[in-house]
Amino acid sequence: MQIPNNHKNLATTLHNRRQKLAKLIDFPVILWSGSRSPRNFPANTFPFRPSSHFLYFAGLPLEDAAIYLDGGKLELFMDNPPPSSQLWYGEMPTPNRLAEIIGADAAFPMTELKSRGTNTATIPVQNPTNKITQSHILNRDISPSNNPTKIDLELTKAIITLRLSHDATALTELKQAASVTIEAHKAGMAATKNAKFEANIRAAMESIIISQNMSCAYSSIVTVHGEVLHNEQYFHPLQTGDLLLADVGAETSLGWASDVTRTWPVSGKFSPTQRDIYNVVLAAHDACLAKVKPGVEYVDIHLLAAQVIAEGLVDLGILKGKPEDLVEMDAHALFFPHGVGHLLGLDVHDMEDLGDLAGYEIGRVRSSRFGLGFLRLNRPLIRGMLVTIEPGFYQVPGILNDKEMRHKYQDIVNWEMLEKFADVRGIRIEDDVLVTTDGAEVLTQELPSDINSIENLVQLQN
Repeated sequence: MQIPNNHKNLATTLHNRRQKLAKLIDFPVILWSGSRSPRNFPANTFPFRPSSHFLYFAGLPLEDAAIYLDGGKLELFMDNPPPSSQLWYGEMPTPNRLAEIIGADAAFPMTELKSRGTNTATIPVQNPTNKITQSHILNRDISPSNNPTKIDLELTKAIITLRLSHDATALTELKQAASVTIEAHKAGMAATKNAKFEANIRAAMESIIISQNMSCAYSSIVTVHGEVLHNEQYFHPLQTGDLLLADVGAETSLGWASDVTRTWPVSGKFSPTQRDIYNVVLAAHDACLAKVKPGVEYVDIHLLAAQVIAEGLVDLGILKGKPEDLVEMDAHALFFPHGVGHLLGLDVHDMEDLGDLAGYEIGRVRSSRFGLGFLRLNRPLIRGMLVTIEPGFYQVPGILNDKEMRHKYQDIVNWEMLEKFADVRGIRIEDDVLVTTDGAEVLTQELPSDINSIENLVQLQN
């Protein structure tokens, strides 16, 4: 395990987070890190990633560990590794040493955790085996993380309050993730000339992330089929005339994420139709960035993106009618079906293990509207919040060929005109945006998004 050079600063930050939590709740808490999950047989495991709630207060990606929080104090529960582990994994810091690094008040073996389980709140980890352990230690059933009850619900609300706004230590990590992600995207563009398949560009991008001792914050999307929103296939050949959509983000060794998307032409030059649609998406992207500041409702930013996209598609002759009416009837969602973004932090969709409890202000629920149902964030923006802004345009066959959709919007969409834009399968432009005291800071602004700059970056190696 790599110990941060600035671990004294980390310990101070963790202490401050615990003190803030203690002001919001008056009961003890146990948070588990989780365990590795086996891949087909026990010794072959998936990469370990601790629970983000544990990581927020413990700081280090400790395996098979738990922390006990009470009144601002922290106790670490973790066993010494067996002697045989040094053969396979090398020497590891002792629990006492780890407790010292994270500023814990004491360290104990896991066998003593049971004594702390009375009237204690928690958030369940995702691993079902670990959840059974949690129930045993607490001597009660634990509700799912997206539907907590009683003191678990109070704890969840308190953690949401803390994690919605990032402290200085978190921002340092997030900016490092953003910086590496920018270089990864530039490497992907530079690799396009000699790439034959999507996998070649994926390799160029992820190699930058790995070389900086980081991992991917999520499964990379690197595809000429941008209409498949979470495409995880990389075998398609790259052909002249294709657009390549790359949604790739780095995660630091301490778990903080970045999330960036760029779309560029494989040939290094957008076609006229691709240029037209790209500029519509870019106009929505830029308008949304300009609107970000404290107090602004995120749903209004989403609706602004929808409005600008509708206006652009009307100007291109793809949609017919007044843009505001088109948004009201969700016609824009034929081509922009998802929300304009989400929270970003220790997870790429931060705190979404809590369902809509984090993303939605208390009292708000998801809309049943086609154009709003996939909105992941519905809160007023606050200083220190990090969000993504990611409008897009997609020609999704499952939407555009749906009989009910075709009938509902038969007089709204100029289907013949739309056919002229067949070389635009999917375009998305995404940046990471920090809400500041009176506006916004785009953490990924060093990665250009305008057409000329994108073409130059691709052609630089072409």
